[in-house]
Amino acid sequence: MKLSTRGRYGLRAMIDMAMNEQDSPIAAHTIAEREGLSERYLEQLMVPLKRAGLVKSVRGAQGGYILARNPQDITAGDIIRVLEGPIAPVECVSESNPEACSRADFCVTRSLWTKVRDSIAEVLDSYTLADLARQAQQMPRGGFTYNI
Repeated sequence: MKLSTRGRYGLRAMIDMAMNEQDSPIAAHTIAEREGLSERYLEQLMVPLKRAGLVKSVRGAQGGYILARNPQDITAGDIIRVLEGPIAPVECVSESNPEACSRADFCVTRSLWTKVRDSIAEVLDSYTLADLARQAQQMPRGGFTYNI
């Protein structure tokens, strides 16, 4: 299973928001600049995150994005699932709607793929935005905040 830029960049943007969380919204161009992302692409990523209730958008001159929930209440798994879909190393063991498989009753690798899926989900769900923001703040700063 390979994460696309949707998941990786979306997670970076959300960590940035958690690190710079204040009472006022953060403009997309500010997040994009800090993270070295395309503002247009970032705006596209914010749509599903907003629909999922992870971010809120505020219109106007002082507008931008804010986290819809506390950073301690949003996991990396929440973000990855919104942007990438259910965790699934192979389709027959997808978290939601696993494909029916004619070999399921005698497939020796099915239990392996289920364990891989569960392990990935466990790790992603064990890190909150607050955890990742704390880690990022302890890292040396270069051209980019961190590389995910």
